[in-house]
Amino acid sequence: MGPVQCVLAPLGFAAIALAVPSNRWRPATLPLGALCHLAIVITVVARGDDGSTGGWLLLDPLAKLVLLTVALLFLCCALYAPGYLRIRSDRPNRRLCAGLLLQVAMLSLVAMSHHLGLLWVALEATTLTSAPLLYFNHTPRALEAAWKYLLIGSVGIALALLGSFFLAYSALAAQLPSLLHFDELVAMAPQLSKPWLHAAFVTLLVGYGTKMGLAPMHTWKPDAYGEAPGILGAMLAGGVTTGAFVALLRLLTIMHAAGERAFVAPILVFMGLLSMVFAAVFMVRQKDIKRMLAYSSVEHMGILVLGAGLGGLALFGALYHMLNNALTKGVMFLSVGNIHRAFNSKSTDVVTGALGRVPASAALFLTGFLAITGSPPFGPFVSEFTIARAAFGSGQFVAGGFYLALLMAVFLGMGSTVLSVVQGQTPPRDSASPDHADRPSLVLPIVLALLLVLLLGVWLPGPLRELLLAAAAQVEGRP
Repeated sequence: MGPVQCVLAPLGFAAIALAVPSNRWRPATLPLGALCHLAIVITVVARGDDGSTGGWLLLDPLAKLVLLTVALLFLCCALYAPGYLRIRSDRPNRRLCAGLLLQVAMLSLVAMSHHLGLLWVALEATTLTSAPLLYFNHTPRALEAAWKYLLIGSVGIALALLGSFFLAYSALAAQLPSLLHFDELVAMAPQLSKPWLHAAFVTLLVGYGTKMGLAPMHTWKPDAYGEAPGILGAMLAGGVTTGAFVALLRLLTIMHAAGERAFVAPILVFMGLLSMVFAAVFMVRQKDIKRMLAYSSVEHMGILVLGAGLGGLALFGALYHMLNNALTKGVMFLSVGNIHRAFNSKSTDVVTGALGRVPASAALFLTGFLAITGSPPFGPFVSEFTIARAAFGSGQFVAGGFYLALLMAVFLGMGSTVLSVVQGQTPPRDSASPDHADRPSLVLPIVLALLLVLLLGVWLPGPLRELLLAAAAQVEGRP
């Protein structure tokens, strides 16, 4: 069993989802596909070899970490899907089921791609598979969100293509063979033309940063996350953005090999802190709970990039945070989806006293808020604290101080919205508020994701720690 199966398995289940004629039975392809995908990922991660496929696909430590992240998140979302789609029987689900499986297949391809062109194609494919799913609710705002996501994402990926050309030309300008395999680019990185290499880094940072939703290229996120079904929102915030971050890490590996850390580090630190500033500002008095989660995603993409810019222990923390953020976003988006349906609204003008109407989902939402804002004993606390410790330990006191201040600002801004949702007087039901009480099928998958986040906060398994260390060393070119 090799890397190809990580892509082929979800592709096969996507084909089955397209072929199944019954709206009732089709959602079963999602948990079955997720379990199969996770089993394959665990097998290839535990096997220990690199699973190389002709230089195009490679199961290196970074790829294994991302595959594990995507597989765990997708499992929680897929277990939630049948119960959700049973409630939404008014909508055909063929496109959603097949699209989610195709998205996972493309994210697996992104993780393992060791060719610059293949990586670009796989990331563009995640845009093409995700955009139609945003129109699941068939509302004008959903259509607008789908087009905005498609257009802005396409601009970002077009800039990434231009940056890829610059990277290839940096070899030609130095009279070297123009190669696109990452291992070969890393090997000849010290000889690449520095001006073209710098241009490639900046252009690719903007391009793939748009896919991540880094500020100020984040403008698609509030609309897309605000209109997406909870399952899709979780996969966008924890899966697709992770794929774009991996693309940046592949580029960062080349820059480190070229000896350009002094050039890239300040840019990444600045972009990371800028994203956190934007998130903190727009989260204050935010009434739309799904848009609030979009700005939370902007913040956490900033944390990832900040950790990558600081390097060393902070990079280890950023990779750990990548996993923690993905699973916690699953908790947040799925629980918010339950609350949204119970009140038939996303606005805090209507959604109050959720503990009285959907107590389990409201409690999970509140606990997820504590986790995502870095409260102990959850996983994000450990990863965010690791980045802070690395910043102060390396003498980056200004960056570390801003980082802690912005974490506090986000906690306060996000907390006011969350508390207004879960507390207060529960409004009486009316004809516009459907009776969607907490159901085991819609609560237990969220509990599973939350337990994983809690586990990562109190215990870091030895094999996972070794994988994180190996991935950080790989990015920075350390033995």
